[in-house]
Amino acid sequence: MEMKNILKASKLSIGYAHKKGNYSIANDISFELTKGKMVCLLGKNGIGKSTLLRTLSKMQPPLNGSVFVDETNLNSISETLLAQKMSVVLTERIPESQLTVFELVALGRQPYTNWLGKLNDQDYKKIQYALEQVGISDIQSKKNYELSDGQLQKVMIARALAQDTSLIILDEPTAHLDIHHKIEVFNILKALVKNTKKTVILSTHEVNLALKMADELWLMTENDFKSGTQEELIALKELDKLFPQDLILFNPKSKQFEINN
Repeated sequence: MEMKNILKASKLSIGYAHKKGNYSIANDISFELTKGKMVCLLGKNGIGKSTLLRTLSKMQPPLNGSVFVDETNLNSISETLLAQKMSVVLTERIPESQLTVFELVALGRQPYTNWLGKLNDQDYKKIQYALEQVGISDIQSKKNYELSDGQLQKVMIARALAQDTSLIILDEPTAHLDIHHKIEVFNILKALVKNTKKTVILSTHEVNLALKMADELWLMTENDFKSGTQEELIALKELDKLFPQDLILFNPKSKQFEINN
């Protein structure tokens, strides 16, 4: 049986529209993604990773081409329906507030609650499930301002999980974390994919962690976009093109990036 694509891009051009003309960041991006995978988006700073994720999540329009979610053109999906299909965790830190961990995670149920935001039994079950999956049930009464960066990132992942979408997109989810918490977040996301069969897409600079954890890689360079499994991209020598080789080299034997001494 042919697997249905959960996300697809066709000849996508991303960037920003100005009165004087479009400013293009990357062009001719095409891929097909089936459900139940962990995808890591790799590329150097400023290459357009965040712009791609914002375009895929309808936060900014494409300059050209199309995005399809569950085989439906993104342009024809309402904001409410999209929020039931896709959750997004951005790098921006949330403002400090008096909200508890439970209340922050409960915000993920907004696409399903009525206009009063009243939670029903099903909502409570989804919130508790998210807290348990991410391992933060024991801090659900803590206030937002009492949380460490690592705890706050887990809360954001739990909120996305409570939203109960088949697709979760995260932009640099480990950006402010130390190495221990970086590994912990990757492990949580990998376990979510395994346990819930959701699809997780994240941009990251943790290239060696990504190589160990990802089911599929998306590579962005100045001139190209490539997607595939690690083995496929190694065979095509695509990982060699990701960074300037005078600084860092990909070692196909260890399947890791190494400093070029």
